[in-house]
Amino acid sequence: MAEKQLEITEHDDAGNITATYVQSAASQSGASRVDVILPTVVKSPWQRALNVFLPTGYPHSVTKDYLEYQIYDSLQAFSSSIAGLLSSRAVLSSVGVGDSTASPTAALLLSILQESAGRVATILFADRFGTSLEPECKMYRLLADVLNDIAFILDCLSPVFPKPIRVVILSFSSVLRALCGVAAGSAKASLSAHFARWGNLGELNAKDSSQETVISLLGMLAGSLVVTWVTTPFATWTALILLLSVHLETNRRAVRAVSMRTLNRQRATLVYHHLKTGHIPTPEAISKEEHIFERDGVLRAPDRRLLGHCSIGSSMVKLLGKVSTQAHTRTNSSTIRSDLLPRLLAVFKDRKYTMWCENRSSSAKFDVVIKTGASSLDLLTAWWQALEFASAITDEEIRLADSSHTEAILERLKDSAQTAGQLLRDNEVGLREAGWALDLGALETASGVRIAVAAV
Repeated sequence: MAEKQLEITEHDDAGNITATYVQSAASQSGASRVDVILPTVVKSPWQRALNVFLPTGYPHSVTKDYLEYQIYDSLQAFSSSIAGLLSSRAVLSSVGVGDSTASPTAALLLSILQESAGRVATILFADRFGTSLEPECKMYRLLADVLNDIAFILDCLSPVFPKPIRVVILSFSSVLRALCGVAAGSAKASLSAHFARWGNLGELNAKDSSQETVISLLGMLAGSLVVTWVTTPFATWTALILLLSVHLETNRRAVRAVSMRTLNRQRATLVYHHLKTGHIPTPEAISKEEHIFERDGVLRAPDRRLLGHCSIGSSMVKLLGKVSTQAHTRTNSSTIRSDLLPRLLAVFKDRKYTMWCENRSSSAKFDVVIKTGASSLDLLTAWWQALEFASAITDEEIRLADSSHTEAILERLKDSAQTAGQLLRDNEVGLREAGWALDLGALETASGVRIAVAAV
């Protein structure tokens, strides 16, 4: 029986064949030959150059929306680099370059003031909005560039003001630029985690830095020509407005190109309305419907009509304030019906949260108190329950749903909890198959608290 040839195929990270090794049959002397067959397709210098800036294994190692986002992101970085040079020229004029009466010490003190204001603003911004940066990364990614463009405009306006006002304007510009850095950096980290499919987050960020370096270099080269040609105030402002318009539009398109797989509050609302019609949407379909900027905590109908507001992660003090008949600030206590709190907790005995609805205004207001051990699915159920409750409220019920009608509220809370839980159970597998990452929590946009219920 003739000995079969042995063939070994070698692939790169993208699945492309890099070489084929074929061992021929052994000769009479017992030796055999191994031939190396290289692929006939040879990469062009352009393809090799692209591989330097693209993640290893592209396009399989990243999500489908990566390329479109990076194209628009590169265009916005290019226009921003040129606008930044026009802004820097205005700042240099403001600090006294070309003015014989200007003091280097004054310019240094102004720089220190700008840096100090920017760093303080960074700390305060991170403390106030740090939790919401990841769930709303698309919004904050675009907001960062809006703040940066306002800073450019303020820099260019600064030379026309007296020196005392100029200091205030430049300091405020530095604050906006610092806020841009925090928002953009955090949003970029979340987007990179979304793009990386093979756990290649570090390499993806490194390649992104390489792309930014090249784009910034090209922007500076083009900007050096622009600042040479553009010298008059009219030409400067015309060029600046054009560049900032391109910058914002390309940023908007970049953000719109991203199809996030996590369910934040807006996407959870859109998915809920699709599920109520019997349709399981994909992340790509929802990304076309969602708005980049959305008010935090709003509940909306399918026609985007406001239904109410929901706060996830509320404290028990806030909930007690809604159900109490009298609050005692001096003793830090509340007066409520003796049976109300036990009955409310009984409604949510088998759930990892408890909720109360207040309808004393034109829309429902929900407070969700989270229990210890709650998962992202529990929070998703709570959000859908608030939507279920708010969608069923009529104008007459809004007027009646006050502290004297707690029975109706408790009954509605019980029914809506069952409906929301059943909706998730019926569609959890389908949502996962559609591409949704249900285990990644994105519904809490502020630092929340947890409670543990125990009878004493």
